Amino acid sequence: MTDGIVNVNKPLGITSHDVVYRLRRILNIKKIGHTGTLDPDASGVLPMCVGKGTKMAEYLTAANKQYLAKLQLGAFTDTQDASGEVLEDFEVNVTEEQVREAIMGFVGEITQIPPMYSAIKIDGKKLYELAREGKTVEREPRLVTIHGIEIQNIDLTNNTVDMLVDCSKGTYIRTLCNDIGAALGCGGHMSALHRTKSGRYSIEDAFTLEQIEQMASEGNFEFMTPVGEALLEYKKIVLAERNAYRVRNGMKIRVAGLCNGETYRVFDEKNEFLALACQEDDNFVILKSFYGGA
Repeated sequence: MTDGIVNVNKPLGITSHDVVYRLRRILNIKKIGHTGTLDPDASGVLPMCVGKGTKMAEYLTAANKQYLAKLQLGAFTDTQDASGEVLEDFEVNVTEEQVREAIMGFVGEITQIPPMYSAIKIDGKKLYELAREGKTVEREPRLVTIHGIEIQNIDLTNNTVDMLVDCSKGTYIRTLCNDIGAALGCGGHMSALHRTKSGRYSIEDAFTLEQIEQMASEGNFEFMTPVGEALLEYKKIVLAERNAYRVRNGMKIRVAGLCNGETYRVFDEKNEFLALACQEDDNFVILKSFYGGA
């Protein structure tokens, strides 16, 4: 099986691209991509798109995320996490109530200024490349959504906070930690990060690279989600052979009984996944075809 989505439990100490290289070797296929970078200091859920699954990347990348993060109060760093150099130290004189109030103030739509140590490109150059050259450039604030924060532990002896954050794509958790520290007036940075969910994929269902390698060597590909099941939030429709033939060949069709504006997973009567499609007024619009070659 060479087409689908693999929910990898990325370990600490390697990059997302390292995971791509490992999977290419394990599965003996070049067409593999990830759906949202995790830094070497972060671990957890990293959905990988394989073969035709790479056509799903834009949809999976857009999914909401969940992270278990540790906030370290008392200092700002240049990278906004524990890997960076301390810019300024502070005495931490806050109460648990103040910490909770500050954190919960970030729930909802917020703006974030992307950190200099990020992969965003400005004038063709990644920000972290400029940062390593000692340069700082103006960054446009970005609107993101913090759907919820569950504070799991506040330890004011060690000045740490453990929190579970549900957020939209594009959210920088280390920037959130930095901004919470600023709101409290005592500085802050992210000292640990573990992604627990990405869309429908959760840490409970993730596989380590070692597990994947062992299973693949035994011809067991249960770690791979079929492409047609990657987006279960979209309803499934099955086309009769005549309409399925027309979809395979890029021809227009009409399908009765669909809801306007909804996206659907389109299958034929043999359960082959053909496309993602959307009903727009009286038109059945193919958003992405999965029939044919990868």
